[in-house]
Amino acid sequence: MQSTTLALALILGAGFAAAKIGQIFRLPSVTGYIVAGLLLGPSCFGLITHGAITSHLDHFTQIALMLIAFGIGEHLELKRLRHAAWKLAAISSGETLACFALVCYGSLLVARWTGIGPASWTGNDLLMLSMLLGAVSIATAPDSTLHVIREEKAAGPLTTTLMQVVALNNGLAFIAFGIMVTITRQLSGDNNSPMLGSLADSFRYITFSLLIGIATGLLMDLIIHRLKSRGEMLTAGLALLLICGESARLLDLSPLLAGMAAGFTIVNRDHRDVRLFREINAFEPPIYVLFFTLAGAHLVLSALLLAGWLGFSYFLLRAAGKYLGARVGAIASSASTQERQFLGLALMPHAGVAIGLVFLLQGEESLKLYAEIMTPVVLTGVLLSEIFGPIATRIALDRAGETAAAMTQQRSAVTAHEERGIELPPWTEGKLIPPKNPHGTVLFGASHSKTVAGLARISTLLAHFYKARPLAVRIVPPDTEHNKNSHDLGRELFHIEEEETRRMGYELNTAVIKGKDISASLVDTARQSDAMTIVLGHPINISAQEMLKVVELVARTASCQVIVARFSGLLHSERILVPLINSWELTVIHDILAALAAVGRHRITLLKLMSSYVDDDGIELAEHMMENWTFDSGLSPYVFCKAVATDSRLETVINEARHHDLLIMAANPPKGIHRLFFGSLAADVAQHCAKPMLMVHRPVDEG
Repeated sequence: MQSTTLALALILGAGFAAAKIGQIFRLPSVTGYIVAGLLLGPSCFGLITHGAITSHLDHFTQIALMLIAFGIGEHLELKRLRHAAWKLAAISSGETLACFALVCYGSLLVARWTGIGPASWTGNDLLMLSMLLGAVSIATAPDSTLHVIREEKAAGPLTTTLMQVVALNNGLAFIAFGIMVTITRQLSGDNNSPMLGSLADSFRYITFSLLIGIATGLLMDLIIHRLKSRGEMLTAGLALLLICGESARLLDLSPLLAGMAAGFTIVNRDHRDVRLFREINAFEPPIYVLFFTLAGAHLVLSALLLAGWLGFSYFLLRAAGKYLGARVGAIASSASTQERQFLGLALMPHAGVAIGLVFLLQGEESLKLYAEIMTPVVLTGVLLSEIFGPIATRIALDRAGETAAAMTQQRSAVTAHEERGIELPPWTEGKLIPPKNPHGTVLFGASHSKTVAGLARISTLLAHFYKARPLAVRIVPPDTEHNKNSHDLGRELFHIEEEETRRMGYELNTAVIKGKDISASLVDTARQSDAMTIVLGHPINISAQEMLKVVELVARTASCQVIVARFSGLLHSERILVPLINSWELTVIHDILAALAAVGRHRITLLKLMSSYVDDDGIELAEHMMENWTFDSGLSPYVFCKAVATDSRLETVINEARHHDLLIMAANPPKGIHRLFFGSLAADVAQHCAKPMLMVHRPVDEG
């Protein structure tokens, strides 16, 4: 095809169509792009010729690689890496060593069995070939991995660890490859320079690549920090990034390492201005379609025949090494269950870096014979890995519960949990000692047998803190008739909550109120009983819209604090997460935190959600202010204070909630109660997070 413009249109259109077809079968878009490129390329229909790929369209590949490398650098924030240094070191070392060992040893056995190579080759030659294959196999495709993560909108501990491991992994691949090339030269006897000199050359290659990237990152930060327009940021940033890549290429250095170093430098600056990353993210989609479709066009089906058994064994041995090595490293570093089970599966993609290393080998005159045999073997591994690798990555992220689809399933699980009610573990803290002269009440609405036990426990803990009485109230229609005396009626209506409070050492006060308006009846009863707090559950036997009205009216008119409990699954309170945006929220949630901390063993995390542009000083100041508050409130022994800069408050809360049992959030002021369910963070968390949650409304006279 002579017209570059027509070739671009064909690549974009075919890649897009193939991705959409793949999505029907839950395949990642990158798999569709690669298959489309394979069909368009010389191996199938030949609509995109080898000449067009290498001369007219190659610059799109270079642009995409620099964007990908830059994006990976964002995930190498030192502050995060320090917290996970041992885990990352163990996992990266484990999967690197296992992959190298399995591919090297397995390839040696297969090569001996199939008799690959010239007749003059000795066991030494087969060993050198196997070592080079082992070094190349270490590399993971950052492009495919990053694309799957962004397409699936994945976020969470596994996703973060995956990107960090991929970045470290490719650095280790360059180091291992340099060492193996040096050893091969020495063993082949074609190198007159000493081994230490060759190793020093490899070290210089990596060091100077990183230095070019660091210099580019500093220059980017200097310029972009002074720009206001996002369009100007994108233009200047992209220009500098491409200059960085071309400079590295002209100096025979690694553009990939340079791009990662540039992103690493920006994300670790004191002021941490990450706006350029966001602008480039918006610019990437068409470049990615071109890149991956062209990657598919590069693949040669005839390589499968040339590589034979060695090519298939390379693919299988590499996959086994990645999975087993990452699993062993995760176990050794006490990583999470998701990381142990799924990280190795997510490391299957294998493309650009591996091909680049083989091309480097082809430039070595003394090693050309090895390169000729390795090229079809590695291309076979790349072909199979690029088709099945992104699928494996998506499956890993999905099963770990970190994709958008998995989060949607969690939202469905929230509804299912609510329909089943809650699982309340037995009370094990012994009987509480009620006050001799209680003052006031903690009132809770008892409307459904599946939630009242949880409400009773929360209300009793609050009553114990306030030195008050727990009071269960049931609102019935005015025309309700009964023939039983009030004592028998109370025992029939409130027996579940009475048993729960009795186990905790308290006697439950009860009230059956006749009234048409549930919210007005609750507020009147709260006023008459001198209620300190009203606790409401989300009833299962009324619609969500009806519940909205009840909560809105109660919170608007009550003169005391109102807590709305959203139950889901097992109600534990040992690990409590308290997301915060504003300082007034600390006052609102103080009483419920103090009530929970006073009984049993609890670990409370105050999570201050900061702007993504805040610097380290701002984060440190926020944590210091929270620590002062916990000390003044007497909660410091139970509370861990943490401030984070975030681009998405909702995702940050959901990810952190995975490590906690219960969420507590201050809701919007009562005068804007509808915002609790329409656009507020508390409402979004309640909708998306399958964890028990308490939403606390401050009294109307404090709003």
